[in-house]
Amino acid sequence: MTSDDLKRKCLDGGRLSTDEALSLFETLPLCEMGWLADQRRRQIKGSAYGGQGASIVTYLVDRNINYSNVCTTGCRFCAFYRAADAPDAYVLSHSEIERKIVALEAIGGTQILLQGGHHPSLKLQDYLSLISFIKQRFPRINIHGFSAPEFHHFSEIFKETVESLLRRFKDAGLGSIPGAGAEILSDRVRRQVAPRKCTAERWIEIMRAAHEASFRTTATMMFGHIETHAERVEHLQRLRALQDDTGGFTAFICWTFQPENTLLPIQSKSGAHDYLKTLALSRLFLDNFENLQASWVTQGLRIGQLSLEFGANDFGSTMMEENVVSSAGTAFSTTVEEIESLIRQTKREPRQRDNFYNLFQ
Repeated sequence: MTSDDLKRKCLDGGRLSTDEALSLFETLPLCEMGWLADQRRRQIKGSAYGGQGASIVTYLVDRNINYSNVCTTGCRFCAFYRAADAPDAYVLSHSEIERKIVALEAIGGTQILLQGGHHPSLKLQDYLSLISFIKQRFPRINIHGFSAPEFHHFSEIFKETVESLLRRFKDAGLGSIPGAGAEILSDRVRRQVAPRKCTAERWIEIMRAAHEASFRTTATMMFGHIETHAERVEHLQRLRALQDDTGGFTAFICWTFQPENTLLPIQSKSGAHDYLKTLALSRLFLDNFENLQASWVTQGLRIGQLSLEFGANDFGSTMMEENVVSSAGTAFSTTVEEIESLIRQTKREPRQRDNFYNLFQ
């Protein structure tokens, strides 16, 4: 199939094969990829929000809370984790977490992203008590917490099935699950960058179990390290296949690997060109994902704004607090006012949402 045939297929809303997606990525110029992705965004979002979805860009007001930085996986791409006996290792107390959420509510926040490492000695009740405490103290705050690799870790150390753990976390007050820990869903890559984390297939299995337990989750991809372009497409294919089966993903978020202060050497850091082209490819390939978020946290606010022309329909979060990416040397921040201004400059309407893409009045 020629490039023109593939472009027509995209414009007609056709489903791309993995070979077709790879061909588009490696042959089309950036601007053409962006234009096609924007057309696909309009097709997918056109009927949302009473027919106004194509002209609306959403955002979330939330806060990342890393309840601990202790982790046993030693991922080569991570500059945040610490060994349990490190002088700066920590586990936040309930009162420390409470203060963070009070500050979030004061600015109109509606969600926390609650994540830590694979802690070797915390008990199951520690996690359940933390969730219950937050939900009882802040009933209107959605707890978007713990990742598939974390649940795999819990299952191994607590000798309980993931399905059982998901039910217990849900009963305690967990509201939704982030797509973290996916990195690249290729075992060749995972063996090199995160050999102690669960396999690609296990990540998919846990996400499937979460969807079957009525959790909505996000899906992510961290790229720009040792993966090939074909492995990026393999990652997207795994996500699309699961979404076909369950419909449980609310959004897809991709970002570039930030190498500073990590143990994963790379020849060159992925920049805006690679990010925007991969985002555009994601919009074209993930035809069953309604929402794609811009990654201004790694790319900066202006590239985040430009992402809205490359398939993204959501500006992500104000991210009142961010610790993991900033540990690797990248530290952008923003406010609601700045997000709304950037969105309006694209001639679209900014709207605050919750984690499930319901708009606020």
